[in-house]
Amino acid sequence: MERLMKTQCEPWLFTHYRYLCVCCLCMQIVWGLNQVTLLNPPQEPLSGHLLEVLYSCDEPATVQLDCIVSFDTGITSTLLLRQWKCVPGDPKIRTLELNLPDWLVYQADGIVPDSQWVLSCILLASVRYGGLDDSERSVAAQDVATLQPRPFFNRPVKWHPLCIAWSTQMLQLTQRFSKKQCPLEQETVHLLSSIYASTGESFGITKTLEPYSNELLEYLRVKAISFPWCMFSIWIFVTRHCQKNMCGVFHHIDSHNNYVTPSLFLIKSGQLHIQMNGESQESSAFLSPFKVPLSEWCQISVTLHGRTVTVSMVCMDNEQRTVHSVEHMARHIVMLDDTEGYFVIGGGRYISGVEGYFGPLVYYRNRISPHSMSEVVIPDVIRIVNLTGWLQTCQAFRLEMTMKLIGYSLQATQETESGKSCFDAFHEWTVKDRLPSECQCELWEATAPHRTQAAKLARFLAFRHGEGRVSLAAVGRALYSLSLHKLGRASSTAVVSRISPLLLQAGCLADNRALHMTSVLYSTGLGVKKQANKAWLLALLAAQKDDRLALLHLGHLHHQGLHGLPQDTDLAYAYYANIAKQTTIDRQNPTPQQMFVEAVYLNNDDVLKLQTSEDHHIFQWLKLQARRGAAEAEQAIARMLFWGQQGVSPNIQEAVRHYERGAVQWEDPVSMYDYGIVLLQGHGVEKDVPKAVTFLKKAMDQGFVPAINALAWYYEQFEQDYKQAVQLWERADLLECPDAALNLGVVHSQGLYPGKAADQFMAYQYYLRSAERGHVRGAVHLADIWTTGIPGRVNRRPSDAVLWVKWAAEHNGYLGSILRKALDSYLKSDMVSSLLYYMMAAESGYAAAQFNVAYLCEQNTFAFLDTAFASDCMWRYYNLTIQSQNPDTYALIRMGDLLYEGQGYGQKDLFSAAEMYTLAALRNEPQGWYNLGLLAEEGFRLPLSILTELGLSELYLADSTLLLSALYKRCRDSEDTDSDLPCSLAIFNVYLQSFQKDYSAAIKLFTAVTVVAAPTIFLIALGVLRRPVRSLS
Repeated sequence: MERLMKTQCEPWLFTHYRYLCVCCLCMQIVWGLNQVTLLNPPQEPLSGHLLEVLYSCDEPATVQLDCIVSFDTGITSTLLLRQWKCVPGDPKIRTLELNLPDWLVYQADGIVPDSQWVLSCILLASVRYGGLDDSERSVAAQDVATLQPRPFFNRPVKWHPLCIAWSTQMLQLTQRFSKKQCPLEQETVHLLSSIYASTGESFGITKTLEPYSNELLEYLRVKAISFPWCMFSIWIFVTRHCQKNMCGVFHHIDSHNNYVTPSLFLIKSGQLHIQMNGESQESSAFLSPFKVPLSEWCQISVTLHGRTVTVSMVCMDNEQRTVHSVEHMARHIVMLDDTEGYFVIGGGRYISGVEGYFGPLVYYRNRISPHSMSEVVIPDVIRIVNLTGWLQTCQAFRLEMTMKLIGYSLQATQETESGKSCFDAFHEWTVKDRLPSECQCELWEATAPHRTQAAKLARFLAFRHGEGRVSLAAVGRALYSLSLHKLGRASSTAVVSRISPLLLQAGCLADNRALHMTSVLYSTGLGVKKQANKAWLLALLAAQKDDRLALLHLGHLHHQGLHGLPQDTDLAYAYYANIAKQTTIDRQNPTPQQMFVEAVYLNNDDVLKLQTSEDHHIFQWLKLQARRGAAEAEQAIARMLFWGQQGVSPNIQEAVRHYERGAVQWEDPVSMYDYGIVLLQGHGVEKDVPKAVTFLKKAMDQGFVPAINALAWYYEQFEQDYKQAVQLWERADLLECPDAALNLGVVHSQGLYPGKAADQFMAYQYYLRSAERGHVRGAVHLADIWTTGIPGRVNRRPSDAVLWVKWAAEHNGYLGSILRKALDSYLKSDMVSSLLYYMMAAESGYAAAQFNVAYLCEQNTFAFLDTAFASDCMWRYYNLTIQSQNPDTYALIRMGDLLYEGQGYGQKDLFSAAEMYTLAALRNEPQGWYNLGLLAEEGFRLPLSILTELGLSELYLADSTLLLSALYKRCRDSEDTDSDLPCSLAIFNVYLQSFQKDYSAAIKLFTAVTVVAAPTIFLIALGVLRRPVRSLS
């Protein structure tokens, strides 16, 4: 669809033409008296309703009653209910029983068939000419009534006759047998079917199980609680032994927050700690005699058979199979209720996890796996990732680079001691003896062609810093910087294939940023061949090393189920919760590497114009206003410098100086609060608590609510005066302070509220309040409760929990830094770098970045992208953008255009295009209304479901002129003044076409009469003119 014209025009032409049309319409002659009216239509679909229809006709005709039903799939069905003849004469009233189909009126019960979800239902009565048997009849008159369909389970149940025909009963039984079978019960539960990268922190995957639906299976499960007969099997890859007393592998927590059967931990020595519980809070544990090896995939199985607990381990290393097993007899009855509490894979609320990777975890309920240890094979999901292959190759490269660093460091030391360089000595020798030079390199200096750059950088760093001062990580950082330097100088994506080996080598040398960037390249196919498995491997490697963007990336992949990975809300939560928790810590410890997350859309010129820098005229103007005493300017400058907003580089010390000036000179309450906070925490200035309290009290006295919360925090942290702290927090909470609600939740959770015991439900209510007010830490606490629930008070809500931690994670300052780099590159016309940085954020699920990637691919400035890649990129990322919670209307319009043009699916999809335009129109976007009008003008009949959403269902059967006028009027009446002219012209065109259609015959007749009569009239006029005129005299 074409964009709206951006011009201005006076509306007088449209107004006068409308009056002309109305005038002409008033001259139309009504020849007949055809009419039909529904006198008493029901409010909702009813069966047996006595409907009265008033009708009349001037010629023999047919009266027809139809029911038009639209479904959520976009399909509209027309059902013929009744037909009868109409004889000319006075108006008549016919009473008939309304027989609607059962699936529209009643609940489905096996006899009444099920149906799709009904959106709307319309009764249509019409007077038609052409006879009862004609397929096409002209409609002389019609009337409609809208019935409101009831939801499935709000409909009545139909009482069927007691006696049914034998054949019908047999047919019903057959349908029941084929459709209603026993529900599938999972006795083998896959608690984890993918790979989880564990950082060794207190984050893991939470899983719960429900009772069986089948009575027999549930009976057997309950009976086996005191005599369990089951098996747990988990794959694990440990990269580092536990650094604490114990690290979580897999454990079970009951409703009283106790460890129960089974709980499996790894201790410092590498042995497994297995714990079980029994009746009356009895518990026991034992250690495995074998140790879990490092850097090998091992399957650990825990088999429970009454009091007997068997722990087995099978490890795979280059097709070498190592088997260990131990059996333990408990002194007490072993209890296992798998529906009580929750299971945790890795770390949890009370323990840190193992550093490494977790593979598939299978729980055999009420049974034991029939496979023996010798039959264990590596699962496909582990095999295709090939983690061990990467680590072996990487280890060989690290060894090679270590040898080079040692060799180059020795060379540098020798040359320093001799006082001359290697080149000078070699030059003297060749000149003196006049011998042909031959390269004589040490064995360790030999380098493969694709590792030449790494060797050169290692030599450069060794000679620059000397012996023992250069690490492999330093070489990795240098490789990453070199890659970015080459990327910034590129004018096309061809450079990506040349820098990708450098990024892989940098990632191998412990630069996690390079791992994540390369993962994005292989995930999107930007400049390299798309390889989903390799991209996943690199993301896992970076995430396991706690790279924030890689954690966000994997959380997004498993939340949406992208790139062939299974959709797993609990696994996505484990990744999101990690970065969300770090976000709360990062915000308390700002660094120059972090920047405020700003959702800047590249199609918004107004926001782009506000981007500034320290030397930009906007920033200089703000500094001038601040010096003149403008408190708002002082606040803006300090905020930009402290958080790195609007293109300004972070400078915490300079920001503190502006906070101080606003607080001391201008006595601005906002600046006094900010200055008090940095003094309390020592950010960019030496910590000074008494001075901080002074400024916070001044800000509070001026009514600044956050200062009340800050003073309460001071009383809690420094004075341990919880009574005073709680009073101030409750006062701030009444003023809707999000921090105050969070802190009240914490004191209730930890039992620090004076005179009250710990109350987790009260804490939950405050966390919910804080999160709804936009507090990141409040959202993290709320999600943590929704992950496990509070027994008897709060149900588990994992789908909502993952949305909250995703929202919190997207406030991370390192994501803000990537977005800032992307925007700066765009403003400098460095399209390749801008696209790559935006892709790094987009692949993490950030909606604004997804939009900007699609926009860059659509614009394709300087043709820096291949046409096919740009087209696929635009389709994919606009598609991702519209799936966000609040998509940009431009993305909806462009997605509708792509569907209209047939991109993506290879053929036009007008219904989906209309849905996109409808979503945009409902957000008051004039282009959406305009494009819907164009679709209707092209002959596409807008479905009833869409018109119902737009509030125009009454126009479904109306003349197209009325529908087009309504759509274009909505377009014209939107808040966008630029839409006035094109939408007004569209309305004018509709009226013009209507006028031409209604009066074309009259115009043709008038033209013909004029042409025929023109010569005669001309001769008469000529004769009159030639007649002599008598004089008055």
